[in-house]
Amino acid sequence: MNKGEFAELISSVMAYYKQDCSPFVVDIWWSACQAYDFEQVQKALTQHATDPERGQFTPKVADIVRILSGTPTDRAQDAWAKVFAAIGRAGPWQDVVFDDPTIHAVIEVMGGWVKIANVEMDEISYTQHRFMQTYQSFAKAPREYPRLLRGARSPDDEYHRKGLSLPAPVLIGNQEMAQLVFAGDTKVLQIGP
Repeated sequence: MNKGEFAELISSVMAYYKQDCSPFVVDIWWSACQAYDFEQVQKALTQHATDPERGQFTPKVADIVRILSGTPTDRAQDAWAKVFAAIGRAGPWQDVVFDDPTIHAVIEVMGGWVKIANVEMDEISYTQHRFMQTYQSFAKAPREYPRLLRGARSPDDEYHRKGLSLPAPVLIGNQEMAQLVFAGDTKVLQIGP
C-alpha cells in the first residue's frame, strides 16, 4: 500500500466527516492499517460510512480494524479453522508453522502440536472451545512463541547422523507470514492476528 495514496484516502474520509486531518492522524491510521491492502481499507471505510448506526460518527482506527480483522471471537474461530485444517493436512508427524504466532503460543500451552493433532473426535469440541478461549486471551498482548511446532517425527540427530537434511515444516496460511513466524521476526507480533 502506498502511503501517499493512503493519506489522500484518510484525508478525504475526514473531510466527509468535516474533521481536520493532521500528519499525526494519518500516521496513526497508517500504523494500524498498513498490514492490509488499500482496497480492503477503502471497503472497510465505506462499510463504516454506510452503517446506519455507526456511520453517522467519524470513524476511529479501532472501528476500521474491527471491520478488517473481525471481533476477537471471529479471529479465534479463523485460527481454529487453520488448526483443524492443518491436522488433516500435516497430521501429528510433521512439523508445522502457522502464519499467526498466537496460534503457536496457544498450541504450546495446550500440550504441543502432537497432542492437538492427535485429539480424539469426541474431544474435538472441548479442544476447540479451550483453544478459542486461550487464543482470545493471548491475542490481547504479544507473547513469546515457539518458532516451530514439532511433530512426532524422528529426532534431529538421526537426520544429522545419516547425513540427511531436516524435513521442511509445513507452512500453514499465508506463506510469507509463516516464514516470518519461523524466522522469529518480531514484526509478526506487531501486525498481530
